[in-house]
Amino acid sequence: MAKRGPYEKGEAKRSEILHAALETFAAEGYRGTSLRKVAARCNLSLPGLMHYFDSKEDLLTQVLRMRDETARMRQDERTSPESYREIIREGARTPGLVELFVSMAAAASDTAHPAHAHFAERYPVLRERVAAYVRKAMDEGRMTTVVPPERLAVLLLAVADGIQLQWLIDRSTDMEQPIDDVMRLLAPQRED
Repeated sequence: MAKRGPYEKGEAKRSEILHAALETFAAEGYRGTSLRKVAARCNLSLPGLMHYFDSKEDLLTQVLRMRDETARMRQDERTSPESYREIIREGARTPGLVELFVSMAAAASDTAHPAHAHFAERYPVLRERVAAYVRKAMDEGRMTTVVPPERLAVLLLAVADGIQLQWLIDRSTDMEQPIDDVMRLLAPQRED
């Protein structure tokens, strides 16, 4: 039977690096964080840190994957419309991760970039989750639309991603209001 000790230690260190990077980017920003700072938090040299990843872009992609997985787990626990607003608020509290997301999303348009596969996998999953939310809201009478749920999911994600980009340019932009406005447009009209 093969020994698992070194592999398990390597995976534990990799996880430690990803958590440190996520916390550092969240607190200090994408542009303000050096990988040397992340390495130092993990008691590693920069080459030691990079031993665990194929490239800087690979490390950053893995940070985004971890952020998405963490958000997905929290989302599974919260199913109300308020939970979507909380995700937007979390972005406002962690501008470095929003910067990282937007930068890596743009770079991921290159099929050779390490983040390409992440975003290619991410959007179909998110579209299906949002479409399921729309279907459920329509079934419960909380939402009405002539746009099919699958197409509405694309629009809702475009609003969420687009407002993050606008917010990066102008931090006075309210990221929650466009989401609220779209939800108000989709709410059944009451006859008084």
